[in-house]
Amino acid sequence: MRFSFWIATVVAVLLALLGSVFVVREGQTAMVLNLGRVSRSDIGAGLHFKWPLVETARVFDRRLQVLDAEPERYLTSERKDVSVDFFAVGMIKDVRAFYRATGGDESVAVQRLAPIIKDSLRNEINARTLSQVVSGSRTEVIGPQLTSINEGAATMGVQIIDLRIKQIDLPTDSQVIQDVYRRMRAQRQQVASRLRAEGAEQAQTVRAQADREQAVIVAEAERDAQRLRGEGDATAARAYAQAANKDPAFYAFQRSLEAYRKSFADGEGVIVLDRDDPFLQYLKSDR
Repeated sequence: MRFSFWIATVVAVLLALLGSVFVVREGQTAMVLNLGRVSRSDIGAGLHFKWPLVETARVFDRRLQVLDAEPERYLTSERKDVSVDFFAVGMIKDVRAFYRATGGDESVAVQRLAPIIKDSLRNEINARTLSQVVSGSRTEVIGPQLTSINEGAATMGVQIIDLRIKQIDLPTDSQVIQDVYRRMRAQRQQVASRLRAEGAEQAQTVRAQADREQAVIVAEAERDAQRLRGEGDATAARAYAQAANKDPAFYAFQRSLEAYRKSFADGEGVIVLDRDDPFLQYLKSDR
């Protein structure tokens, strides 16, 4: 009996020790509840003790957390739709306030923070045009609203460190996107027309220059050909004259043969002459 008593005593002591010790890791914070009421908060990293059965410890992550939300539709100052996808980066600043506001449930904190962030973004986007929202600096859209967002987040013991816009889209069911596409098509058509006009102008210039160079080349070639033909004719005339002076009879015979060759070149030529015509003198037989 004594042995069983000591075993039960040791087990009870061990359970009491285990129930009175809790560990807080780096990047975490803890709070102790005494019968459901907060007795201690913002407990740092290390090994800590609490009264077993009477006190309970709640440990929370104090590292930066990403709070994601569904894309939200807003209206610009021109009453045009835009869809904004964003996320926030925050952390637990006051554990006591966080527990009282959310019961320690992070999902509740996200649900309560999302409307605050969306309302702040709505105020900023409503004051800007579509061009300023889409093409402007996104830091300018977020920066002015970060202070007001933290004022609302402070009631839950949370601090928003940064707010980032992931994407800004035009809703597919909005008339805005049709207007944008129409304007883009008009701009592209304008650029295409300008490029075609410039291309046609350059082509006309190239063709005119090519025609001018062709005319110059042909004229110069014709000039050179006329000069060469003239030189050739002069050389031939001198050669014929020299040949005629040396042997007039042979020269007359040679010229006649050339005339015969040209006259009957196609083999079908017919010449009607008198039989005593001088043109036929070398065709007559001496017999």
